[in-house]
Amino acid sequence: MGKFGFMVLFLLFFSHIQAEEIKLDPIVFPNAEVVNENTFRIPFKLIDHLMVVEAELFNKKGNFIIDTGSEQLILNQVHFPNLYLQHQSNVKTSGVLTTTNAYQKFLEEFKLQNLSLKNANAHVIDLSHIEKKKHMNLTGIIGYSVLKDYEIFIDLYLNQITLTKTDHYGNKLDQKVYLEKITDSIDFQLKKHTIVLKTFVGKEEMNFALDSGAEINQLNTRKSKKVLSYFKPGKRIVLTGAANEKAEVLAGKLYRVKLNDRIYFGPMNTIITNLAKLSEAFGTSIDGVLGYEFFLQKRTIVNYKKEKLYFINYPLKN
Repeated sequence: MGKFGFMVLFLLFFSHIQAEEIKLDPIVFPNAEVVNENTFRIPFKLIDHLMVVEAELFNKKGNFIIDTGSEQLILNQVHFPNLYLQHQSNVKTSGVLTTTNAYQKFLEEFKLQNLSLKNANAHVIDLSHIEKKKHMNLTGIIGYSVLKDYEIFIDLYLNQITLTKTDHYGNKLDQKVYLEKITDSIDFQLKKHTIVLKTFVGKEEMNFALDSGAEINQLNTRKSKKVLSYFKPGKRIVLTGAANEKAEVLAGKLYRVKLNDRIYFGPMNTIITNLAKLSEAFGTSIDGVLGYEFFLQKRTIVNYKKEKLYFINYPLKN
């Protein structure tokens, strides 16, 4: 349990509000490997348990977190003060601990190498406390609004994310994308922008949200003793939310987690916390959150339009 300390969980949700148009330079990912006109790979580095890619905006290089739990593209107000001063529209964000104010901006173009997202909305939030906690330059967060038009391969074995463009039905425009073989798949439900997986802890069926920005798994405090019997407590830690609110939570390991009789997991680091605000934001009851620990055990492909996850095995160790 020595790895547990201050943790930032990026679980942000945004109400919909019309923004004023602001023209911005495109955001460029200089390290992306272009496979073809529809597919490219971006290497990421791990900062603690956050997947971070390098990007450039307004001739500034910075870091973006890949976060399937965030609805929108988020820009750090600290690095874009001019965007914050004019044409601002208030919007509220709800996180794991609290609700905070943000500002919504319109981007003429969000560009990923030769692929681009036209007419995108971005939220501008002060993320300086995250920079301090993580000792990093944080330019922003890439969420569902950018990722939804691609099939996304999150690979913690090679530390890279592969994005391949899909059509209206979720079919890849390029079929020769992965060198590895897909070994299994499972359906999920898309609630607003959130991936919700039917998950079993022991024999108890639960709804878990899948969030690549969650540094540690979470289990709702309002669960039966049968579920909590599979949780082995370690110690209490301080949890820091995206709005810089803090709460003390119980950390430990959760055992006997599976998606079905074929797809199961080893013990995962987990905290016990109140997820009532997340359930309200999702519009459905959420019993837990699967994050970094999930992707650490499963090389995962996300297809939002098909509402399906695919899995590729880790190479066998010699």
